Amino acid sequence: MPKNPPRYVRNMLGYGANAPDPQWPGGAKVAVQFVLNYEEGGENCVLHGDEASEAFLSDIAGAAMWKGQRHWNMESIYEYGARAGFWRLHRLFTEADIPVTIYGVATALARSPEQVAAMQDAGWEIASHGYKWVEHKDMPEEEERASIQAAIKLHEEVTGERPYGWYTGRCSANTVRLVSEEGGFDYVSDTYDDDLPYWLEVGDRDQLIIPYTLEANDMRFATSPGWITGEQFFTYLKDAFDTLYAEGTTSTPKMMNIGLHCRLIGRPGKMAGLKRFINYIQTFDGVWTPRRIDMARHWAKVHPHTRKERPSEMTKDDFVAKFGGVFEHSPWVAERAWTLELGPAHDSAVGVHSVLCRAFRAASEAEKDGVLIAHPDLAGKLAQAKRLTAESATEQASAGLDALTDAERTTFETLNTAYTEKFGFPFIIAVKDNTKATILDAFHTRLGNDRDAEFKTACKQVERIAWHRLKDMDL
Repeated sequence: MPKNPPRYVRNMLGYGANAPDPQWPGGAKVAVQFVLNYEEGGENCVLHGDEASEAFLSDIAGAAMWKGQRHWNMESIYEYGARAGFWRLHRLFTEADIPVTIYGVATALARSPEQVAAMQDAGWEIASHGYKWVEHKDMPEEEERASIQAAIKLHEEVTGERPYGWYTGRCSANTVRLVSEEGGFDYVSDTYDDDLPYWLEVGDRDQLIIPYTLEANDMRFATSPGWITGEQFFTYLKDAFDTLYAEGTTSTPKMMNIGLHCRLIGRPGKMAGLKRFINYIQTFDGVWTPRRIDMARHWAKVHPHTRKERPSEMTKDDFVAKFGGVFEHSPWVAERAWTLELGPAHDSAVGVHSVLCRAFRAASEAEKDGVLIAHPDLAGKLAQAKRLTAESATEQASAGLDALTDAERTTFETLNTAYTEKFGFPFIIAVKDNTKATILDAFHTRLGNDRDAEFKTACKQVERIAWHRLKDMDL
C-alpha cells in the first residue's frame, strides 16, 4: 500500500446541490458586481523595460508581440482607455450611483494620478491587478512572490492604502496560493469556478475566494468568438441577469460578475450596450450592486469559515478508524479506498461512499462473500444477546426489530435459517429503508432468487447500508 496515495487537488464539487443562502443585504435576489480593469500604462512595452510590445485585449485583430520595438498602434489603443474610456465610464457609473471595483495594475495606477483621484473621490474600491499587466505562468515561484510584494508596495504608495482584493488575471498555477500566503487580502479572484464566494484553506490561512468572469466580460469584443456590437453585449448580460434573478426568486440568490476594460467598453458604440444594461437592472427591486470588498466583508460576517476534518486529507490510520466500520467488520474496504485518488469531491458522504464502494466492487467474489457473512442475522441471536455493532443495533431498532413479539421472533428465526442454508450468507437489507412488513415481504421474495442474483442483491444492500451509515456521520 503506498505511503503517499494519489490525491486530486482540483475541486469538482464546490457547494454541489446545496449552495448556502448568501443573505445579500436587503434580501436582494442577485448581487451584480462591476469590475473595471485599469491596465493602461502597465502593459507590455519596451518603455516599461519589457522585451516586447503588448498583444493582448485590443481592437487589433491577430496582434503579435513586437520584440524589441514599440508598437505605436497598440500603445495608442491602451492610451485611449486612460485618456477617454475611463472618463466615459466614470461618468456612467457615478451618474448611476453604482460603485465599482477597480482591478488596478500598480504601475498603471502610478502613471495615472488623476484617474486614481477620481476613483477615490467616487468611493470605488481599488483592488490589486498585479505589479505589471504581464504573463505570470512561467514565473519562478520566488519571482512571482516578489512581484506580489512589489505590487502591494507600489499600490500603497500610489493610493495611500494597501489593496485588500487581488486579481492577477494572467496568473500562474501558484498565484492563488502565493497571494493567500501573503495574508493581507480579504479576497482573491483568480478563479472562475462558482456563482458564489467560497473559502479556501491555504496552510493556516482561511482565504475567501470571490470568483470572477471571462464570459460576462467585454474582453470578448477582442476575442473570437465574441461581441461585435454593444447590443450583443447587452443581450448576453440581460439573459444572464434574468436567469440569476429568477433563481434568486425561487431558490438560492447568486452573484453576477461583469468584467470591463477602459479601452474596450469605453468606446462609444460598445458602451451603449453597458448603459442599456445598467438602465435595465435599475428597473428591478432586490438588486445589490456592491464593490467586491463589500461582498467579501458581508460573506465573512454571514458565512465565517469553520474548519473540519476532511476525508481526502486524513492519514490512513485516521481514515480507517473513522470509516472502517461502514462495511460491517471489514476495515480492509476503507484501507483500499484510502489508496484511491481522493480529492475535495470526496469530502462528503457521497464522496466517501463512492470510494468505499469502488474498493468493495473491485474486490474478489470471495472477499465480497466475507463482507456478506460478516453481517448479523436480522433479529437473530446476536441481537438478542446485545452483541451487535452499534451501527447494526441502531439500524435494527429503527424498524422495531428490537421489540418483536414471540411470534414475530419465531418467524424471523425461521426465515433467517432458510435463507442462510440456501445462500450461505445472512439476509441483508437496508433496514432504514424499510418496515417490519416490507422486510418480511423482501425475505419471501428474495428466497426465490438463485444464488448469483441474490449475491448481487445482497451486495447492493451492503452498499445502501454503508450510505446510511455515512449519512449519519454528518460529514
